[in-house]
Amino acid sequence: MLPDNYIVMGRFKLFNILLPILFMLNAVNSEEKSEVEIFETAANGNKLTAVKTSAQEESSITITLFPDEKFQTITGFGGSFTEASASLLNKLSKENRNKILEAYFGDTGARYSLTRTHINSCDFSLSNYSYASVEGDKELKNFSIHEDKDDIIPMIKDAMTFSKEGFKIVSSPWTAPPWMKDNNKWVGGKLFPEYYDTWALFFSKYIDAYKAEGIDIWGLTVENEPLGNGNNWESMHFTAEEMTLFVQKHLGPKLEADGKSNVKILGYDQNREHLKDWVDVMYKDEATSKYFAGTAIHWYASTFEVFPDALQYAHNKSPGKYLIQSEACIDAEVPKWQDDVWYWSKEATDWGWDWAPEQDKPLHPKYVPVYRYARDIIGCLNNYVDGWIDWNMVLDKQGGPNWFKNWCVAPVIVDPEKDEVYFTPLYYTLAHFSKFIRPGAVRVGFNNPDKELLVTACQNPDNSFAVVVFNPTDNDKQITLSQNNKKVHFKISSKAIQTIVLKK
Repeated sequence: MLPDNYIVMGRFKLFNILLPILFMLNAVNSEEKSEVEIFETAANGNKLTAVKTSAQEESSITITLFPDEKFQTITGFGGSFTEASASLLNKLSKENRNKILEAYFGDTGARYSLTRTHINSCDFSLSNYSYASVEGDKELKNFSIHEDKDDIIPMIKDAMTFSKEGFKIVSSPWTAPPWMKDNNKWVGGKLFPEYYDTWALFFSKYIDAYKAEGIDIWGLTVENEPLGNGNNWESMHFTAEEMTLFVQKHLGPKLEADGKSNVKILGYDQNREHLKDWVDVMYKDEATSKYFAGTAIHWYASTFEVFPDALQYAHNKSPGKYLIQSEACIDAEVPKWQDDVWYWSKEATDWGWDWAPEQDKPLHPKYVPVYRYARDIIGCLNNYVDGWIDWNMVLDKQGGPNWFKNWCVAPVIVDPEKDEVYFTPLYYTLAHFSKFIRPGAVRVGFNNPDKELLVTACQNPDNSFAVVVFNPTDNDKQITLSQNNKKVHFKISSKAIQTIVLKK
């Protein structure tokens, strides 16, 4: 029999040998676990909450990724810098201002990568204004962006300090100054042909003025809602032929001559229901399409219809061009303050129902705000849209400020008098896409056998996969996500959105 001290020493040696092995095994297991991250936002109260994988169940729904099936490259996701949002940030404490900007642009937040702002005033401005206020100033010698220097520009520059990877800006005019239009009004009317060159110069000066402030403009839309908005707030009308002519003969050549060919020109910029008609004109031939980098669209034609045929048609008409959703919002009379339940219920008031002709009212039933965002973004991505931009980033408890008083909802609502901030479920819904699907990602194919689930999948530049699953049903569902013989098992809650990140 061996002496006790020999046995103890032998055990000690064995322990010293096994300890590194156990440590290595634990490290491998930890690494395997870290290869998958799952985040959920749900009616149950989860808000981008990390959830765990689970054991496989017989009832599991298998979603299979096909990485070799590649579609469009993603430009980005984000929201809009408006005078309304910027003026509200000015009224908050520095702490809450920074909290909001970090939430939208910081690494810990939604990481917005594609944004929009307005040129001249819009409905979500505090008043009507133009950068060219001097009537008859065809050479725009008095051009000035001073109206933006108190609010919009500081908001953009502050956002830039929070964004490590940066973000793109698309700028859109609602109207030229009234003196350039045939009705001499802020609302409606058309641009006089004699001012086409002046209006093209206006865009060039705007780009230069923002550049001088340290802000690069990535893209322009020619006109916000060229078909009009019911003559309610700032607007200017173009037909598809008129806009195409303006871009082909005036705006495109002017930017080219001024060394600004890198700035993307996006046509249309209104609802998808007329998209086919517009791209037929814009992309008629090489001459008409030369200066158009792509098309911008809105979602207001319906509260549930994505118009997949129109989106696919636009993509197929010119596959190499951008297709960007440039504006979306919930048309509620008054947003619900600190009431998450409302955003998961059919209580939003769609103004389209009030305004639409009788034959169009079936396109505008009551809807769940969260569902509308999730359905539309997934539907857009699965039909070749490469960028998706929300409207106002910040609004007040009324759904303004707004000179026209057409209130709506933003992902972040604030009470400037009490210096309070409310991140609605819409914020977390958008973040499921913007935070995890990065610019340069490529949408990939998948098979989803469950028609109740909505799914989209992208492969990021770092080769990770971001898969977004939306479950609008009243039942939890067990899911198996399969990719190249790797399988992940998890549960998605009822009335929930999940993003599953499969790391490299």
